[in-house]
Amino acid sequence: MNEATQFPPLPDRLSIDPRSPHHVAAVFEHDVGIRLNDKERLNVAEYCISEGWIKVPAGKTLDRKGNPLMITLKGSVQAFYR
Repeated sequence: MNEATQFPPLPDRLSIDPRSPHHVAAVFEHDVGIRLNDKERLNVAEYCISEGWIKVPAGKTLDRKGNPLMITLKGSVQAFYR
């Protein structure tokens, strides 16, 4: 167990969609957690710390292209490694 493992810095904005310009593959090699208003969220698809929002899927609703329909939630966003 090497505790000195260096994690890449978490960006201000991050997306799980590989087609997005805000996708950083090196970050997803480790487990990332997101808190919105001091409550941990497990279904975050994209976040922006400086603007204070996250995007989460709206249930099982899909858009015309078959992707989950996203809603934006605003508040205090914190990103961290687990």
